[in-house]
Parts: sequence; structure tokens; C-alpha cells
Amino acid sequence: MSIPISIVDAFTSVPFRGNPAAVCLLDEVRDEQWMQDVAAEMNLSETAFLQRRDDGSYDLRWFTPTIEVDLCGHATLASAHFLWENQHVALDRIASFHTRSGLLTAERTEEGIRLNLPSEPAQPMKAPEELIQGLGLIPRYVGKNRMDFLVEVDSVQTVQTLKPDYAMLAKVEARGIIVTSKGTGKPGDYDFVSRCFYPASGCDEDPVTGSAHCALAPYWQRRLRQTSFMAYQASPRGGELFIELQNDRVLLSGQAITVVQGQLTGK
Repeated sequence: MSIPISIVDAFTSVPFRGNPAAVCLLDEVRDEQWMQDVAAEMNLSETAFLQRRDDGSYDLRWFTPTIEVDLCGHATLASAHFLWENQHVALDRIASFHTRSGLLTAERTEEGIRLNLPSEPAQPMKAPEELIQGLGLIPRYVGKNRMDFLVEVDSVQTVQTLKPDYAMLAKVEARGIIVTSKGTGKPGDYDFVSRCFYPASGCDEDPVTGSAHCALAPYWQRRLRQTSFMAYQASPRGGELFIELQNDRVLLSGQAITVVQGQLTGK
């Protein structure tokens, strides 16, 4: 039996930009190894697997080509887009997802799709030597949450020109490394920029990382003393995000566009 699967570019309204995620709608329970094999076959930073519950909400799991992860923003945004576009959820209804990180929701707004995700603040921590060597710099700040290291550097230019040693970063005991800096302060510029590296999770550099902004939002709230942000992830594909921090939740808004629709025929 064939299974619907799409590739959706998230955090962009233009094809071949933002962050691509595969979205697979299951008609029955599948074992973890099968889902991991599909994710390896798709070879994208994330493949999302959806299964409908009786109440109209969905179970949602995320797999990189090598592991299952606890939280993924861009694949959640892609999943909501997939459900609305294919009329599995009415356009005026909120899409609800049961995940390893609790209940997540998505709704359509004038700014695009708005995700409601948990805040994941980082706590200050001494930088491992592998992190220093892998980035090739001395950070202004290093912290860690349950998933990632968060590193502040001195400028937007440093973020943009960084050439990590991925083999060294893969030795860091974390899902990945988020590198960020304050924006330039020029009118119309972004409040902060970032890049995200996940070599230990099967993705050297992630194009646009929703879950990273669950750590970035509370960090920059303390640094900039504001609760809403325009942010840019400065990967080669690039992505723009509008963020609001509300207590222990991060509201993350962005666009999405489907670039591939098909059927998965492998058993």
C-alpha cells in the first residue's frame, strides 16, 4: 500500500529556500526502524511522521537520517502545512500534535503559520575543548539546554564566515551547536542572527532550525530586554523567523511551500 509523502520547504515562501522536511502520513503504526530507514532514504535534516488520533489531533515524530529527535520546529511547520494543504485539517482549525516535547499546536495567521513550542532556555556552562576547537574561536557566552549548546560570538560577520570543523564538533556531547550574535542595529535589520550545526545528528549545518529558537528566544530576551524578535538563520539557504516569547512558550511564525508530492511504496 502506498503512503502519502511530501517535501515541504519551511520558513520560506519561495521554493528551494528555507529548510526542507519530508512529511509522511501513516495509515497504521510503524516501527521505529522502518521510520528511521525512511528518514535515511529521504536524507533531509528531518522527516516527520504523522498518525491521526480519533479526536482529529495527530501523533508526530521526527527523525534525522541517523536518529530520532525530541523537538523539531521546521518539520512541525511543514506537517501543519501538509495537513491544511491536503484537507486533513480544516483551514480555520488549529493543528494539534502529540510529541516527545508535549502538545504542540499550529495555526494560520496573517504572518503565516504560527507554532506554539516550549521555551528551552540554556544554562551557562564551561565550553568543552571540542567545541572551542570545532568552532575555532573563543565565545562570548556558552550555555546548554537539554538538547544543544548555545554560543554567542562577537558579530554578525563572525556568524556568517564561520567555517567549523565538523569532525571535531561531532565529538561534542549534545544534539548540536547553535552559534548566534546580535544584529547590526541598523534600521530594518534583524534582532539576532544564527547558524546551527548538527554533525553528531547526521546534519552538518541545518538550514533553518525552529527548535534552536526555543533556546535563542529566552537568551536574547535577557540580553535585549524584549519579547518579540525578527531573526535570520544565515545558512546558505537562509531563513527568516518572527518570534514572540510568552512566559514558557515560544511562538514561532513562518511560511511554507510544497515542492514535492508523491507516494512511498516501500514496505
